[in-house]
Amino acid sequence: MHHRKENRPLSQGTGYTIGDVSGIVHLSQKTIREYERMGLIKPRRAPRTNNRIYSDFEIEQIRQITRLIHKEGLTLAGIQRLLQLAPCWNIFNCGLKERCSAYEFPLRPCYEVRKEKETMCSGSCEHCAVYINRSSKKVKLLKQEV
Repeated sequence: MHHRKENRPLSQGTGYTIGDVSGIVHLSQKTIREYERMGLIKPRRAPRTNNRIYSDFEIEQIRQITRLIHKEGLTLAGIQRLLQLAPCWNIFNCGLKERCSAYEFPLRPCYEVRKEKETMCSGSCEHCAVYINRSSKKVKLLKQEV
């Protein structure tokens, strides 16, 4: 199987294929598709072929998800729940957080802050795991039993 060199975009400069991303992040294509199925990433789709097209933003999100699993010990379900509760800059270990509007308003979701102020995030909200998981039913984690 032929893989492109790491970080080398497609010849059209439009993004990366799932095969490219698999080689870059050292994960199987099945694992990457599972991340998408769970709402942790959302690559664009090619208009004619419906193939997944990944940007540098999705690749960075995949790397952060992998870090949360392997370094922090979280499960995919735990990451999904974390996306509903924690600020984006805290989940994705943002190095620019002190300069970001989302950091100034930690109790508001970053995608809401972004409607009013510029944030340091390079990706679109529609492709961000925090935004994708926004509509999931939110329940209180610590309920008192009666």
